[in-house]
Amino acid sequence: MGDTATNSSICEYRRAVGKPIACEERGIMRVLIAVDDSAFSASVLRAVETGVRHENTEVLVLHVLQPVEPVAPPEMARDYAPELEDEQQPARALVERMAGQLRRTGFKTQVDVRIGDVTETILNRAAEWRADLIAVGSHGQRSLQDFFLGSVAESVARRAGCSVVIIRTPATSK
Repeated sequence: MGDTATNSSICEYRRAVGKPIACEERGIMRVLIAVDDSAFSASVLRAVETGVRHENTEVLVLHVLQPVEPVAPPEMARDYAPELEDEQQPARALVERMAGQLRRTGFKTQVDVRIGDVTETILNRAAEWRADLIAVGSHGQRSLQDFFLGSVAESVARRAGCSVVIIRTPATSK
Protein backbone atom coordinates (compact mmCIF):
# COMPACT_ATOMS: atom_id res chain seq x y z
CA MET A 1 0.00 0.00 0.00
CA GLY A 2 2.96 2.36 -0.07
CA ASP A 3 2.62 3.96 -3.50
CA THR A 4 0.54 6.80 -4.90
CA ALA A 5 -1.90 4.32 -6.39
CA THR A 6 -2.89 3.17 -2.90
CA ASN A 7 -5.12 6.11 -2.01
CA SER A 8 -6.74 6.09 -5.45
CA SER A 9 -7.13 2.30 -5.38
CA ILE A 10 -9.13 2.57 -2.16
CA CYS A 11 -11.36 5.10 -3.92
CA GLU A 12 -11.64 2.75 -6.93
CA TYR A 13 -12.63 -0.15 -4.67
CA ARG A 14 -15.20 1.99 -2.90
CA ARG A 15 -16.69 3.08 -6.24
CA ALA A 16 -16.93 -0.58 -7.36
CA VAL A 17 -18.78 -1.66 -4.21
CA GLY A 18 -21.07 1.36 -4.17
CA LYS A 19 -19.59 3.09 -1.11
CA PRO A 20 -19.35 6.89 -0.96
CA ILE A 21 -16.15 8.16 -2.50
CA ALA A 22 -15.42 11.06 -0.18
CA CYS A 23 -11.66 10.91 -0.79
CA GLU A 24 -12.21 11.90 -4.44
CA GLU A 25 -14.43 14.83 -3.46
CA ARG A 26 -11.92 16.19 -0.91
CA GLY A 27 -8.71 15.25 -2.70
CA ILE A 28 -7.45 13.72 0.56
CA MET A 29 -7.87 10.38 2.25
CA ARG A 30 -8.98 10.23 5.87
CA VAL A 31 -7.79 7.31 7.97
CA LEU A 32 -9.24 6.71 11.43
CA ILE A 33 -6.94 4.62 13.63
CA ALA A 34 -8.70 3.08 16.64
CA VAL A 35 -6.14 2.45 19.39
CA ASP A 36 -5.72 1.16 22.89
CA ASP A 37 -2.58 0.86 24.98
CA SER A 38 -1.40 -2.47 23.56
CA ALA A 39 1.11 -3.97 21.16
CA PHE A 40 -1.79 -4.46 18.73
CA SER A 41 -2.23 -0.69 18.41
CA ALA A 42 1.49 -0.22 17.90
CA SER A 43 1.25 -2.69 15.00
CA VAL A 44 -1.62 -0.72 13.47
CA LEU A 45 0.39 2.47 13.75
CA ARG A 46 3.41 0.86 12.04
CA ALA A 47 1.17 -0.53 9.27
CA VAL A 48 -0.28 2.91 8.55
CA GLU A 49 3.15 4.56 8.68
CA THR A 50 4.59 2.09 6.17
CA GLY A 51 1.54 1.31 4.09
CA VAL A 52 -0.17 4.65 3.49
CA ARG A 53 1.46 7.67 1.88
CA HIS A 54 1.37 10.70 4.14
CA GLU A 55 0.78 13.12 1.25
CA ASN A 56 -2.90 14.03 0.96
CA THR A 57 -3.77 11.89 3.99
CA GLU A 58 -5.26 12.96 7.30
CA VAL A 59 -5.24 10.62 10.27
CA LEU A 60 -7.51 10.65 13.32
CA VAL A 61 -6.15 8.69 16.27
CA LEU A 62 -9.13 7.60 18.38
CA HIS A 63 -9.23 5.93 21.78
CA VAL A 64 -12.54 4.86 23.30
CA LEU A 65 -13.05 4.43 27.02
CA GLN A 66 -15.86 1.95 27.68
CA PRO A 67 -17.96 2.59 30.79
CA VAL A 68 -18.65 -0.19 33.27
CA GLU A 69 -22.34 0.22 32.52
CA PRO A 70 -22.69 0.08 28.72
CA VAL A 71 -25.93 2.07 28.77
CA ALA A 72 -26.35 5.07 31.05
CA PRO A 73 -29.69 5.43 32.83
CA PRO A 74 -32.03 7.79 30.96
CA GLU A 75 -31.60 10.57 33.53
CA MET A 76 -27.83 10.72 32.89
CA ALA A 77 -25.91 12.08 29.93
CA ARG A 78 -25.01 9.43 27.34
CA ASP A 79 -21.28 9.70 27.98
CA TYR A 80 -21.51 10.07 31.77
CA ALA A 81 -19.02 7.65 33.30
CA PRO A 82 -17.49 8.95 36.54
CA GLU A 83 -15.46 5.73 36.90
CA LEU A 84 -13.47 6.78 33.82
CA GLU A 85 -12.47 10.28 34.97
CA ASP A 86 -9.04 9.07 36.10
CA GLU A 87 -8.49 7.31 32.75
CA GLN A 88 -9.15 10.30 30.50
CA GLN A 89 -5.77 11.98 30.98
CA PRO A 90 -3.73 8.80 30.29
CA ALA A 91 -5.96 8.13 27.28
CA ARG A 92 -5.30 11.65 25.97
CA ALA A 93 -1.54 11.13 26.49
CA LEU A 94 -1.75 7.83 24.59
CA VAL A 95 -3.40 9.32 21.48
CA GLU A 96 -1.10 12.36 21.58
CA ARG A 97 1.95 10.08 21.74
CA MET A 98 0.75 8.01 18.79
CA ALA A 99 -0.24 11.09 16.79
CA GLY A 100 3.20 12.58 17.49
CA GLN A 101 4.82 9.49 16.01
CA LEU A 102 2.69 9.87 12.88
CA ARG A 103 3.44 13.60 12.66
CA ARG A 104 7.17 12.86 12.71
CA THR A 105 6.69 10.74 9.58
CA GLY A 106 4.77 13.51 7.81
CA PHE A 107 1.09 12.76 8.52
CA LYS A 108 -1.44 15.45 9.39
CA THR A 109 -3.09 14.14 12.54
CA GLN A 110 -5.92 14.81 14.92
CA VAL A 111 -6.70 13.06 18.20
CA ASP A 112 -9.89 12.18 19.98
CA VAL A 113 -10.84 10.38 23.19
CA ARG A 114 -14.47 9.35 23.56
CA ILE A 115 -16.53 7.50 26.14
CA GLY A 116 -18.99 4.83 25.05
CA ASP A 117 -19.38 1.42 23.53
CA VAL A 118 -16.14 0.80 21.64
CA THR A 119 -17.63 -0.52 18.40
CA GLU A 120 -20.47 2.01 18.24
CA THR A 121 -18.16 4.91 19.05
CA ILE A 122 -15.63 3.92 16.39
CA LEU A 123 -18.39 3.61 13.79
CA ASN A 124 -20.09 6.86 14.79
CA ARG A 125 -16.84 8.84 14.88
CA ALA A 126 -15.80 7.46 11.48
CA ALA A 127 -19.14 8.56 10.02
CA GLU A 128 -18.96 12.01 11.67
CA TRP A 129 -15.42 12.57 10.41
CA ARG A 130 -16.22 11.05 6.99
CA ALA A 131 -13.37 8.53 7.23
CA ASP A 132 -12.34 6.71 4.05
CA LEU A 133 -10.58 3.95 5.96
CA ILE A 134 -10.67 2.59 9.51
CA ALA A 135 -7.57 0.79 10.78
CA VAL A 136 -7.92 -1.47 13.83
CA GLY A 137 -5.77 -4.15 15.43
CA SER A 138 -6.54 -7.76 16.24
CA HIS A 139 -4.61 -10.44 18.06
CA GLY A 140 -5.96 -13.11 15.71
CA GLN A 141 -7.20 -15.33 18.52
CA ARG A 142 -10.82 -15.83 19.34
CA SER A 143 -12.15 -16.28 22.83
CA LEU A 144 -15.49 -17.88 23.65
CA GLN A 145 -16.92 -14.37 24.12
CA ASP A 146 -15.67 -13.38 20.64
CA PHE A 147 -17.31 -16.49 19.22
CA PHE A 148 -20.72 -15.48 20.55
CA LEU A 149 -20.50 -11.68 20.43
CA GLY A 150 -17.81 -11.00 17.83
CA SER A 151 -14.66 -8.98 18.32
CA VAL A 152 -14.59 -5.20 18.03
CA ALA A 153 -12.49 -5.45 14.86
CA GLU A 154 -14.89 -7.88 13.21
CA SER A 155 -17.93 -5.88 14.22
CA VAL A 156 -16.41 -2.66 12.88
CA ALA A 157 -15.48 -4.42 9.61
CA ARG A 158 -19.00 -5.80 9.17
CA ARG A 159 -20.83 -2.56 9.92
CA ALA A 160 -18.60 0.30 8.77
CA GLY A 161 -19.71 2.66 6.03
CA CYS A 162 -16.15 2.78 4.68
CA SER A 163 -13.25 0.43 4.07
CA VAL A 164 -11.69 -1.27 7.10
CA VAL A 165 -8.26 -2.82 7.48
CA ILE A 166 -7.62 -5.20 10.38
CA ILE A 167 -3.97 -5.55 11.30
CA ARG A 168 -3.41 -8.94 12.89
CA THR A 169 -0.68 -9.28 15.45
CA PRO A 170 0.07 -12.86 16.42
CA ALA A 171 -0.01 -13.43 20.15
CA THR A 172 3.34 -14.30 21.65
CA SER A 173 3.52 -17.79 23.03
CA LYS A 174 4.12 -18.11 26.74
